[in-house]
Formats: sequence, structure tokens, C-alpha cells
Amino acid sequence: MAELGTLPRRLVLTLPTTGQSVRIARETAEQTLVEWRIGLRHPIADPALLILTELVTNSVRHAAALSPTLTVILGAGPDTFALAVHDRHPDRPDLGARRTPPHQEQDSGPPTGRGLATVMELTLGLGGTASVLPDPGHCGKTVWITLPL
Repeated sequence: MAELGTLPRRLVLTLPTTGQSVRIARETAEQTLVEWRIGLRHPIADPALLILTELVTNSVRHAAALSPTLTVILGAGPDTFALAVHDRHPDRPDLGARRTPPHQEQDSGPPTGRGLATVMELTLGLGGTASVLPDPGHCGKTVWITLPL
């Protein structure tokens, strides 16, 4: 897994943990892909933008009460594009957990887990990696995705 410090191009964006931040994060990532000459037509562009959208949405939905802000981190090197979303909620998602298929979900509440399943399917399908890194003191976490270019 590429470390952020080893990637020559980096962008860190701190946003409020609100619904508007999903759009801002995605638009910023689109602009960054263009500025870094990866471009929106690169095979990782659409999946990376969807992954970012899912991760920011998860922070907005699940962490807002304990995390008034979230941080989006983008990085790139010659052969790697990385993205991460950090919030201050202590719960860490299990990226490898099996999800209930939509047709088997109970009607007792909204569907859950499909966003992370999509994140994992896209990441692994592109030959990337995914991890959840706890903060020191376990006050939050960062979901870190790397994708080969």
C-alpha cells in the first residue's frame, strides 16, 4: 500500500460532515484528476469517483454526530492513485464483511452495507487495495484506497 508521504502529488480537503460535502468532494476529485493529467477518461477515473462518493456518503450518514468535519485525501504517483476519507467516529467498517443481498433484506429499515460492498468490488476489480486505519487513541479512522494507474 502506498503511503501518502511517498506520493509526489497530494491534496487534503477538510469539509463539514453534511450532504453538500459529497458533491464538493467529487467535484474537487474530478478537477484534481484533470490537473494531475490522469484525466476523466482514464480507466480508474469513474470507479475512483464512485468510491470517493460512497466513502464520503458513509461518513455523512454514520459519523456526523461525532465528527463535525471529514477529511478527503487524494494522492498520486507515477503508478498509483490513492484516496482516503477520515472522520472522528470510532466505529471502523469491516471491509471484508459479507453483505445481505438486496432481495433478502428485511423491510425494517434502509438497506445497509451495499455501498462498502461496491467500494470493495471496484477496488479489488481494479487490482487496488483497501484498508481501515484507526487514529491513535481510537478516536476516528481513515478508509484508505489505492488504485494502480
